[in-house]
This record gives sequence, C-alpha cells and structure tokens, in this order.
Amino acid sequence: MHSPQSSLKLKLAGFMFLQYFIWGAWYVSLGTYLANTLKFEGAQIGLAYGAFAIGAMISPFLVGLIADRFFASERILAVLGISGGILLCLLPQFVTFSSFYPALITYCALYVPTLALGNSLSLHHLADPKTDFPRVKTLSAVGWIAGGVTLSLLKGEQSAVQFYLAGAVSILFGFFSLSLPHTPPKKTGAHVSLSEILGLDALAMLKKPSFAIFIVCMFLICIPLYFYFVMMGIYLTELKWEALAAKMALAQVSDVIFLFLLPVFLKKLGYKKTLFIGILAWAARYFALAGSTNTGSTATLLIFTAILLHGVCYDFLFIAGQLYVDDESNERIRGAAQGFIAFILWGVGAFVGTLLAGKALAAHALATPVNGLSHDWEAIWKLPAWGAVAVLAVFVLFFKNPTPKQS
Repeated sequence: MHSPQSSLKLKLAGFMFLQYFIWGAWYVSLGTYLANTLKFEGAQIGLAYGAFAIGAMISPFLVGLIADRFFASERILAVLGISGGILLCLLPQFVTFSSFYPALITYCALYVPTLALGNSLSLHHLADPKTDFPRVKTLSAVGWIAGGVTLSLLKGEQSAVQFYLAGAVSILFGFFSLSLPHTPPKKTGAHVSLSEILGLDALAMLKKPSFAIFIVCMFLICIPLYFYFVMMGIYLTELKWEALAAKMALAQVSDVIFLFLLPVFLKKLGYKKTLFIGILAWAARYFALAGSTNTGSTATLLIFTAILLHGVCYDFLFIAGQLYVDDESNERIRGAAQGFIAFILWGVGAFVGTLLAGKALAAHALATPVNGLSHDWEAIWKLPAWGAVAVLAVFVLFFKNPTPKQS
C-alpha cells in the first residue's frame, strides 16, 4: 500500500508531466511556425516569444486577486487548464501578427500562473521539499520530451498541429488538476494589498546583500538565456534538420538526470557553486553553438552538446534558484517569494531577453544566404555567450554562499 506521501508524489508527478507536455508541444517549434508558415519578421518572432513574459507579469494579479482569496489552488488550476486549452485550439485561426500576438498573450496569461501555483502547491504538501521537489520535477522534463517527440511524430513543427496537440492536453491537464490535494485559499475574506499581489512582500529579502545579488544575476542571465528558446528552432530549420522537436527534446533527457543529481550537488557544494555551474553551462552552450556554425564533422556534435547541456543549464539555475528562495524565506512570505522569483525569471527577464533576441535575429539577417543559412549565426550565438560570461563574473565576485537550513 502506498503511503500518503507516495500517492501525493505520484499525483504531483503526473501533474508536472501534463503541465510541461503542453509547453513542450508548442514552445520549441513556435519560432519555426512563425518564420516559415506565417512569414513573421525576426522582431515579431521575438515579441511573440515575449508574450510568455507578459503572461508572467500579468499572472501575479490573477493569482493574488483570485486564487489566494476565492478559490482553492486545484480548482483555479482546472479552470486555467481547460480555458487555456480551448484558446490554444483557436490560435491557428489568427494568421496576422496583429491578431496572433494578443491571442498568444492571453493564452500565456492563463498558462503561466499554473507554474507558480503548481510549485507552491507542491512545496506546501511535500514533507521534504528539498529532496522530493526535484524528484517530482523530473516528470516535467519527461512531459516536455513527450510533447516534442509526439509533435515530431505528427510532423507538426511548421503547422497548426502543435496548437491542437497542446490544447487537447491542456484540457486533460485541467481535469486532472481536480485530483490534486485540496489547497484552500490562504487569504479568504482578507484585504489583499497591491504589494502582496505582486509578491512585493518578498522585497524585504533584498536587504540581504547576497539575496539582492542573486536576484540581479537571475535577471541578467535571463537576457542571454532566452536567445536559445527564440533562436534554436529557427537555426536548426535553416540547417535542414528533420524532426527537430524530437531532437531538441534530448535536452530534457539530461534534465531528468540532473534533477536527480541536484540534491546531491546542493548538499556537497552548496548554493553558490551549484548556481555557478548553472551559469557557466549557459556560456558553454552558446560557445558550442557559435562553433557549430563552421562547416565540418564536429558541427553536429557541438549542436547536440549544446542541447544536452540543458539539464545543467536549467536545473542548476532555475530549480536550484527556486529552492534557494524557499530556503531563504519564511512561511509568511514563502508564496510571495516564489511569485517574485517567477516574476523575474518568466516576466521581466524573459521579456527583455526575448525582445533583444528578436532584434538580434533581425539585425543579423543576411541579404544573400550563405551555405543555406539566412542569418549570421556565429555572431548571433556569441552575443549571449559573452553575456553569460559577464553575469558569471558578477556572480562570482559578489554572491556570498549561504548555509542551507537543515530539513
């Protein structure tokens, strides 16, 4: 017989699987669809990826005004999943930028809150979040892989199939959310201030110099970080790669591996060295991609190296960062702190990063294709590579390694 915690972990794992299947089924291939099917310009593609960031900046209002006051978390997750799925299925009807962009922003405003709500619900119910949360989170990587592989099997990278697939799974995700443990609203009938809605209660944590440096570095690394998400699908399409969504899903294979290793690294190395490795991996990823633009037998190897670095890039930065925030906060401001870091990672950082990525893509378009490539990809990839190196220098110089609290 499963213990209550074992059953909980299975449910949360299933939840994470579906949540990231949705994301993985359209996010990677969006740039390819917009560039080749709808013929959007580079700057428009950057703005389209920035829709996710706008959704992240809107979501605190949704969570703070509605979820925290009126609805249990599992019920608001159900509503967001079902309504988001319906909108995804309608998205292919919008074929101009002026109609597609606001529709995509609306969808992202429905999806992004599920990330913070899911994390908050999981951290609230898990008995040992520092160990159990990364384990449960491994199914998010498996879900992303499943989304990408399924899309490639359907040959849907450049078609509306990606939105119908993600939409159907989103509706399933919504109904599945109702099976999660009951998590009632924390502030029923209470007055909620604007500072609470935005997670600004967590700003008091910025009085700690190391936490302030951590937030600055997380914002700065998001700028080069999002070049990968905006550019990679377009780059591989120009290289004439087939089944690119499935091949890029190999990133989540490493994600699974390093999610299991993350608790070990945190225990042995602490937060500073673990986060250092995460930022360093982003620099290495982009230098590998810059090197892959030269014709030769090593090009494909370098691209796969960049893809497989994803587990270190994502887990040792995003997941370790979320655990660091959880460790540094107390029960009163834990939700606000998670909302604040989500606002930085998926909100302002993502918006600036995707906007600059789109501008870089447009600025490095070639008048005449060279070796079948329509952009100067070596120059493009070197921009975020050196950006990550600069962030790494700031982090090493100013971040002081905290002592993790004992569980």
